[in-house]
Amino acid sequence: MRGFRLQAAGLLVAAMAATAGAAQAQDTARAGEGQGWGFSGAFGTFDRASLQRGFQVYQQACASCHGMQFLRYGDLTGIGLTPLQTAAIAATAQVPGGYDSAGLPVTRPGIPSDPFHNPWPNAQAARAASYGAYPPDLSLIVAQRPDGPTYVDRLLTGYGSAPPGVALFPNRSWNAAFPGNQIAMAAPLRAGQMAFLDGTKATVPQMSRDVTTFLAWASDPAVEDRRQDGVRVILFLAFLLFLTTLLRRRIWGVLPRA
Repeated sequence: MRGFRLQAAGLLVAAMAATAGAAQAQDTARAGEGQGWGFSGAFGTFDRASLQRGFQVYQQACASCHGMQFLRYGDLTGIGLTPLQTAAIAATAQVPGGYDSAGLPVTRPGIPSDPFHNPWPNAQAARAASYGAYPPDLSLIVAQRPDGPTYVDRLLTGYGSAPPGVALFPNRSWNAAFPGNQIAMAAPLRAGQMAFLDGTKATVPQMSRDVTTFLAWASDPAVEDRRQDGVRVILFLAFLLFLTTLLRRRIWGVLPRA
């Protein structure tokens, strides 16, 4: 019986390790494990205040150039906004609304089920306005970059003057974190460029960290739900092991000994 309990306990530990390990590996790719992000790791959670500030940064500093095609306005309930607030935000956007009687495209106010508004009608227009560089969609930017949140945070805070002797290409800015160090996007953040609703001071590092947190959440809005499901599974397995152990003891307790 003791051997059985040890074996069952070993199986439970292995199952727990596998569940946590899978979640950890998945989160590491999209959440910069080990870089001080509170949402990283198998049991990390997002700070709702930071998420809401980050969404404000995206709206005021990023949305004019970068879309988020895989995020819907209704998803913003996940950052702590109410359905009425998400509906009001959606209504401020003009989204494609089909065609009128003359066959011309028309727009309409957005609704919560609509994807985030794309600032560009097509890729050619986006490149023409950005000196030939295409502004990437930000829906999955954190998941698509190695050590995603840390990379995004360093990119947003990495602007500065080019080192002596380094000539910048036309319409390029120096950025210490960008591959090649010359980036078509001008520095999007400036100290004090916005006023956070909760009174937090809008420094460049603060805005960068908040919008990075929002983009990490946007890359996988359901990640916290999956983590909670994992905890429930582990608790269920522990309870099942307890019941199985009791059942085995009861059965073996009534059997005659040889």
